[in-house]
Amino acid sequence: MSQKENAKPEPPKDPAPAQLDESAKKLAQSEEEKRQVFDQLVRLKAEFENYRKRTDKERPELVRHGKRELLERLIPLYDVLIAAHEQSCRHAELADDEVASELVRGLELIFKEFTKLFEAEGVGVIEALGKPFDFDKHEVLGQVMTDEYPEGTVVSELQRGYLLDGRTLRPAKVKIAKQSSR
Repeated sequence: MSQKENAKPEPPKDPAPAQLDESAKKLAQSEEEKRQVFDQLVRLKAEFENYRKRTDKERPELVRHGKRELLERLIPLYDVLIAAHEQSCRHAELADDEVASELVRGLELIFKEFTKLFEAEGVGVIEALGKPFDFDKHEVLGQVMTDEYPEGTVVSELQRGYLLDGRTLRPAKVKIAKQSSR
């Protein structure tokens, strides 16, 4: 046999150590990038959950705020309707006029609808006359010298006040009693 035939086949050569080091570096770099992307994904998920919880918590407050603003804008209209109704009632009594009576009935229907709306939304009237002054519910626009009422009692209501769910929506504008000096 020839030497070539008797010679053992050479084992395959191992890749060069430089190639192994390069592959290991690329693998480590890929693993690090994968870890960073995963961490970023976890943080984004947590941030989104916090955002969702915050908006769920803020939504009812925003709705209450919008409702309050709308009702504050409707109250002056309601006041005008009340004044128009009172004026029409006085005119209808004096004139005994069919047109005035129809106008009063129409205003009463509008007035009733406003009243139902306010009740459904939790709006109530502040009862001021004869009550002690309450700085949360009343705004004093003057004093009346009198001995008929204790000092600090509301004796005149110049403009109605309203509550929304038990909190002051608009304070009543009032005059209060002041003891006359003797």
